[in-house]
Amino acid sequence: MATSTPPRTIATVAGAGGQGSEVYDQAVDPDRSTIEQAKIIARRAEDARIDALFTADLLRFGAQGPIGNQEPLIFMAALAGITSRIGLIATVTSTFHHPFNLARLFGTLDHVSNGRAAWNLVTSSIGEENYGVPLPSPEERYARAAEVLDVANALWDSWRPGALRRGDHGRAVLDPDLVEPIDHRGRFFTVAGPLNIPPLPQGRPVIFQAGQSEAGVELGARYAEAVFTSLPTLDHARAYTTMIRSRAAQLGRPGGLPLIFSSLHATYGATEAEALRQVREREEAFDLDRGRERLIDMLGGGVDLTGIGLDERVPESIIPDLTSINGRRGRVEIFADYIRQGRTLRELIIAAQDTGHWAVAGTPEQIADAIEERFRAGVLDVISVGNLADDTQHDFVVNGLLPDLRRRGLVRPDYAGPTLRDNLGLPAPTTPPEPVAGQARTAFESILTEPTSGRTSA
Repeated sequence: MATSTPPRTIATVAGAGGQGSEVYDQAVDPDRSTIEQAKIIARRAEDARIDALFTADLLRFGAQGPIGNQEPLIFMAALAGITSRIGLIATVTSTFHHPFNLARLFGTLDHVSNGRAAWNLVTSSIGEENYGVPLPSPEERYARAAEVLDVANALWDSWRPGALRRGDHGRAVLDPDLVEPIDHRGRFFTVAGPLNIPPLPQGRPVIFQAGQSEAGVELGARYAEAVFTSLPTLDHARAYTTMIRSRAAQLGRPGGLPLIFSSLHATYGATEAEALRQVREREEAFDLDRGRERLIDMLGGGVDLTGIGLDERVPESIIPDLTSINGRRGRVEIFADYIRQGRTLRELIIAAQDTGHWAVAGTPEQIADAIEERFRAGVLDVISVGNLADDTQHDFVVNGLLPDLRRRGLVRPDYAGPTLRDNLGLPAPTTPPEPVAGQARTAFESILTEPTSGRTSA
């Protein structure tokens, strides 16, 4: 009997927390605030049938909030114990870790969560001072990341089908002949294998990847099942999706991969005027000196903005040569494009507050409209929905946005299965294609972007 393909829907993700805050709930001990608030988020997200929790990671003091950032894998393992269905996406760098350890860590997270683990692989653009090594070039970092994934995939696959089976009286029976060394000898690593933990519930954890430079697109097209992106406009989203999916198709990957996971900075209001008022009040409260520093960071860290008036256009002459940038080239391309559009310094400082991410202000219905537009355009598969630790935002998301998206048939009403792979609609993992001739196209070629700062009212 022929089986029908389920209709395409959007998967939803909530930030898990884990970053220290200057503001604490009075009922929460500050020393325990990050995990206590994360438990609140996790329970709220699973009750709302959100598909996954996500935690970011930065490797330098002060880089993410004034207090700090918890280690994502340990943090997610803690949340695995108080949840049963929601996915757990942990951001971990490939630049400062060994693939054997990473394969064991993520494999163990997949086991303790019964098949809900995902790895958001990054290559890191900061933190090298804490590891005693210079930061490699983007090309070097992505070459290492590719080998890390090759080794990890081989280790996860080193237990062949039938290696572990149920024997008499429910006891596990191991056939050691079906557990094979990988004997990897590469540019960066020599790993004998096999992996010393049993086969994973999902086969492999779901692989997310964050990187929008040319090298990042190449890595994502070959390996990623979903790519985490900052695409501030629909035109950016179309160009990026076309680029990475075209490259994935050249590599022989199935259509629709990788999934596009967009980070959405949403400002919710009961009315559009209320949402826009919140945006305006935040903009008026900006510390412009700190805003300049953030903008400099968005442009690679080496530009000089002195002498440019707030309401003057920023000259194109300050745009850096991308080959001179050693981190987050995709972000630099976005802000370089804004400069070419003729935006003023004030507009760029405002845009930098969202760090190049998609930002929308409006009612839950209007934000649902914006999400549907990208979904119908084929450039959105996974969306972040907001800060569920905040009671007001939680109400807007759970009682406004999600019901609206479900009425439109864009988000499922319940989990599709027990694993994250089930809930993202992903097939069983396969070995990534071997490198072939040809390179990814230069990122964001011929993009026409909107003439606004990146934040729109829906």
